[in-house]
Amino acid sequence: MIDIENGSAILIDKPYTWTSFQVVKKIKYKISHHYGKKIKIGHAGTLDPLATGLLIICIGKYTKRIEEFQNTDKEYTGSFTLGATTPSFDLEHPIDQTFPIEHITPESISDTSKQFIGIQDQVPPLFSAKWVDGKRAYKLARENQVVELKPKEIEIKEFEITSIEMPVVNFRIVCTKGTYIRSIARDFGLSLNSGAYLSSLCRTRIGDFHIEDATKIEDIETLLLP
Repeated sequence: MIDIENGSAILIDKPYTWTSFQVVKKIKYKISHHYGKKIKIGHAGTLDPLATGLLIICIGKYTKRIEEFQNTDKEYTGSFTLGATTPSFDLEHPIDQTFPIEHITPESISDTSKQFIGIQDQVPPLFSAKWVDGKRAYKLARENQVVELKPKEIEIKEFEITSIEMPVVNFRIVCTKGTYIRSIARDFGLSLNSGAYLSSLCRTRIGDFHIEDATKIEDIETLLLP
């Protein structure tokens, strides 16, 4: 339940195509309308619009714990589509290049996933919310400006290939804060001497919080106290 006096952290299953900001805005409206007053609200970790899954919404005093939640490990499930790339590394943009996949085997896919486990430097996607000279990287990319993003240290703790239905590879990944699964898709394709893009993504866990305990956005009223 939402406790606006002492603060709350509620778990939301973010819908497909919604931005994280839209979820916050929707809940803020519902709370303000229900209780008749404004309350501070924020989320602990952005999800891309084309991703679904767990979003922690911090309310009132719990907004002070946002960084605490952000710093925990994340778990994702999803799929890569091999043999093609897009500028955004996902379905936000159309395919720009295609590559052969005849040489790729289940064994090479499994071996490649193992190579990604551990601490590494990752270059974020050009179409990301990273700040570059006072502007978001995605805005510069849309203006066709040359953007150079610095690599950031991340750690992939688990990388499991759950099934293969060529050209689609389904996976489960556990990683640290700041990891871009879209960048893993790009690098995975390159490592297979092909291309790849992220074709689906769901965040299933943030620290000790699980998607099974999340509320659908349309059911938010059930969390409001009388």
